[in-house]
Amino acid sequence: MPRPRELKAEKLYNRCDPSQFKFRTTAELPEFRGVVGQKRALEAIRFATDMEREGYNLYAMGPHGSGKHTIVSRHLEKKARDARGDIADWCYVFNFADPQRPATLRLPAGTARRLADGMRALVEDLVAAVQAAFESDEYRARLKEIEDEFSDKESEAFDTVREGARDRGIALMRTPAGLAMAPVGKDGEVIEPDAFEKLSERKKKGFQAAVGEVQEELREIAQKAPRWRREFGRAVRELDRQVTELLVDSIIDDLKKEFPGVRPIADYLATVREDIVDNAGSLRPPREGDPQPGSPGAAEDPRAILGRYRINVLIDNGETEGSPVVYEGNPTFENLVGTVEHVAEMGALVTDFSLIKAGALHRANGGYLIVDAYELLRQPYAWEGLKRALRTEEISAEPLSKQLGFLNTVSLEPEPVRLDVKVVLTGERRYYYMLLAYDPDFAELFKVVADFDETIPRTRPGMRAFARTLGTIAKEEELLPFKPDGVARLVEHGSRAADDSERLAVLISDVVDLAREADHFARRGRRRAVGAEHVAEAIGAREHRASRIPERMGERIVDGTVLLDTSGERAGQVNALTVYQVGGHAFGHPVRVTARARPGSGRVVDIEREVHLGGPLHSKGVLILSSYLGAHYMPEDPLSLHASLVFEQSYGGIDGDSASSTELYAIVSALSGVPVRQSLAVTGSVNQFGEVQAIGGVNQKIEGYFEICRERGLDGSHGVLIPESNVRHLMLAGPVVDAVRAGEFHIYPIRTIDEGIAVLTGMRAGRRSEKTGKFSRGSVNALVEERLQKFAKSGRDKDARKNAKKSDK
Repeated sequence: MPRPRELKAEKLYNRCDPSQFKFRTTAELPEFRGVVGQKRALEAIRFATDMEREGYNLYAMGPHGSGKHTIVSRHLEKKARDARGDIADWCYVFNFADPQRPATLRLPAGTARRLADGMRALVEDLVAAVQAAFESDEYRARLKEIEDEFSDKESEAFDTVREGARDRGIALMRTPAGLAMAPVGKDGEVIEPDAFEKLSERKKKGFQAAVGEVQEELREIAQKAPRWRREFGRAVRELDRQVTELLVDSIIDDLKKEFPGVRPIADYLATVREDIVDNAGSLRPPREGDPQPGSPGAAEDPRAILGRYRINVLIDNGETEGSPVVYEGNPTFENLVGTVEHVAEMGALVTDFSLIKAGALHRANGGYLIVDAYELLRQPYAWEGLKRALRTEEISAEPLSKQLGFLNTVSLEPEPVRLDVKVVLTGERRYYYMLLAYDPDFAELFKVVADFDETIPRTRPGMRAFARTLGTIAKEEELLPFKPDGVARLVEHGSRAADDSERLAVLISDVVDLAREADHFARRGRRRAVGAEHVAEAIGAREHRASRIPERMGERIVDGTVLLDTSGERAGQVNALTVYQVGGHAFGHPVRVTARARPGSGRVVDIEREVHLGGPLHSKGVLILSSYLGAHYMPEDPLSLHASLVFEQSYGGIDGDSASSTELYAIVSALSGVPVRQSLAVTGSVNQFGEVQAIGGVNQKIEGYFEICRERGLDGSHGVLIPESNVRHLMLAGPVVDAVRAGEFHIYPIRTIDEGIAVLTGMRAGRRSEKTGKFSRGSVNALVEERLQKFAKSGRDKDARKNAKKSDK
């Protein structure tokens, strides 16, 4: 089997040619408002916004920094400008029929504020006009007539009783203590008590009977008096009503003329007119004899009555161009659906319709609402509130305390506002799939998903679009323009970030940040444009800021604290390449993998798993290599092997199958006794057929091992084995490329385990002969097979001895 060729330096880094950019700096490029790549996501956004059916809301998903929020916002703003949606002003007004359920007014855009100003002026005019009308001579004269009429009615009734009493010989007199009756003689004088006692019993009884008759007549008058007072009150109220009608009709008619053809305003003003007329007596100045405010029978407080005529402008779309596009950055329950606030008065919490506050759904009504999914889900009841509004197509404003059951005071139940909105949730993929799995309503309410890709193909049109995007960013951020080589270096960084030399990462936030940092270094060097050296300096500074942990870990290997050989040969020991993720920084680090083998029951012991440090993917890799060992070396017989594998001096969790090929090489070396070159390190997963498969973080892994070798001194023997399918992902740092070009470091692309064995041991792996069924003599595989066959024979002999002992017994 031929030994695989090592990669040339040109394969390790896909350089971007600056000469393809036909400009001196990006300042010459036209502004770019399009989107680099993301065709699939853009089609989904257009479909969702064009679809007018229920439930076709949008979830825009992708990694943080992919620009999904900006792209969605730009599309929605453009669509909102092109066509004016069915937007309106919304108000809450006092519900005269049911004060606990404030009513809504849906008005043409730009009307609500004018109505609120008009009602404010109406109240002011009404107060002044009512004061003048009720203090006028005409009103006072008519009120005097009513008072005189009912006063005369009482006087006439009393006079009639008094005349009848006189005819019966009884004098009816008014005293400070009330009415008094006394007998009178023929001369009309009151009979004194002594004289009365001297009268005959017949006369006395006659006087007593007459007093009883008079008392009965007075009782009848007393019974009529409340009715007369009610009639008097009705007459006064009718007078107040007539006076007020004349005033309010004129004022309201003037206000109606400002809103011709607006039926909701006409209907509302009609109810306002009736309420003003009905409460005319409460609006007039207090008169002598009126009950004290707050006492039984007292008129309602005029301030409370006039407060009913305010307009709570919930949403004013008077200056909105097209449909509204609203982004809610803090999507709490109340910020979404609105709330009813309370104020403290006299130690109690009170509220009224003017304290109803709008939420984001109110502001976006008739247009679009953008919400971050993570922020939405972390707020109590916010997701439930949004779902309820979308399902019912209504917005019911209420405080969160009511949902939680904490509100112990009387609150309002405002009339719901009709809802017509398109909601866009933006967030990571995991939140989309979580909602899809656990909330059955989600699929019905968000039927469209826009999936933003992290990378795009690295084509010439794509790179030119990237250059225009970078130029636009520089103008918006007031950065120095970029030279062609600066753009090319950013493209190369994009391929490195994408872990693919043929693709380009389009995480806009990372591009913007790196452009700002490169601008900083260019300005510090007093340059007029950003070049490749400034971008490289910014990238280097980033890596240096995050390098403390990898440097300390590397120092522990170099000083011998952590054992890792980079020279010589040793059986059962192979250097594995791992990658660590600390915060947002990934770095590679080599680790020693060792294997021991002895006869056994066919088990490969993963020590990491046994002590609960190995994850499920790592365990899967070990099981796969166990299957490969049995099928490849002992296809007809049981695998009589007990092997153990361990990552030496590893004290944290390990997961992933990228070291499974390394572990297999270690077992093969332990079984065959053939030593492995310690100057080489390995990465790659393996399948049951011995094929080496691609892994992640290949650049970081190679660079991590390279740094250790460079610290110890490169001598031309050092290198790494990587899966051949990872070659396209290589975007290695300059020092690694230079060392490969100089022959000081080597990178071997491996397709199969047999190829790796040849590189690691310097011996042929060996193929199984179709004629003999055995591996070629002296090959590594032949040595492994011979050792396993010995293990199997040892196991059979042991079983035979056990059976013989049982027979003897």
